[in-house]
Amino acid sequence: MQKTANTFIYALTLIFLCITPTTAETKRIGLIYDTGGRGDLSFCDASYAGAKKAVDQWKLDLKEITPGQSTDIEFALRQLARLKYDLIVGVGFLFQEPMERVASEFPNVKFAIIDAEAKRENVASLIFKAHEGTYLVGAIAALKTETNRIGFIGGMNVPLLHAFEAGFYAGAKAINPEIEVLIDYAGVTPKAFSDPAKGKELALAQYNRGVDVILAAAGATSLGILEAAKERQKQLIWVDANGNHLAPGLVLTSMIKGVELAVYQTIQAIVEDSFTGGIKLYGLKEGGIEYIIDANNQEVLPPEVLKHVETLKQQIINGEIVPPSERQ
Repeated sequence: MQKTANTFIYALTLIFLCITPTTAETKRIGLIYDTGGRGDLSFCDASYAGAKKAVDQWKLDLKEITPGQSTDIEFALRQLARLKYDLIVGVGFLFQEPMERVASEFPNVKFAIIDAEAKRENVASLIFKAHEGTYLVGAIAALKTETNRIGFIGGMNVPLLHAFEAGFYAGAKAINPEIEVLIDYAGVTPKAFSDPAKGKELALAQYNRGVDVILAAAGATSLGILEAAKERQKQLIWVDANGNHLAPGLVLTSMIKGVELAVYQTIQAIVEDSFTGGIKLYGLKEGGIEYIIDANNQEVLPPEVLKHVETLKQQIINGEIVPPSERQ
């Protein structure tokens, strides 16, 4: 019954999009989230922030869609393409195959996809070298742990998250080859990114095994990891957006991908009529990856730790260190 209701509401949303009036000169941007949607304090929220900044600056029309389930993604893409939106952004790797199909059917419509490559000339593929950032926060975890045991919890067990894991593991081992890194994933379906209860369960299990720092790379599932960290007063590392304020003193740092920047720049290209398809890479060198130090966490990361990590960062930018995107 709930699934039927969600599908009905989703269909009504798309009908509303079809009848919502816009002026002829107003450029229209479609932002389609993964099934977790906005409110994850992470990936989807960062995408919205970039779109909102562009929309406010250039007075554009923004339509947001959260599919009720992963099978709705292609339907949403096709509906906005039929309406000839100026840019349609798919938030997440789950859009790869459906976007390739829809983009081939609508060659005059421009698309962007985050965290995957869609091989069509009218698609900008926004790819982030997340493993460069997780290498740095892996080093931070290794420098801060008191138990010599740290953890990684990913959302869906897929290659994209394996790159997060590989960087984190390598960065920690670079500091201390003897450190133990526990690895868990929340599942093998898209639900793994929107299951806080599972995230809390996995985090509590790791904390019970002596882990004192966890990298939470699981979308909205990470909210459960955050709850476990607060409950046990243990530390964690956030990803994709700045989560330092979520638990000051417990969140060591946040490794952010420049999703906000990438979405903003892609919309800017639409406004300036300079859009091009193909892969757009964002790493440390390009300013698309960073770890965050602010008033919420500066007291838990002493100068000697930051100095060490900044040295590693510069070595990556210079090409002296090449973090792996797969476990060695």
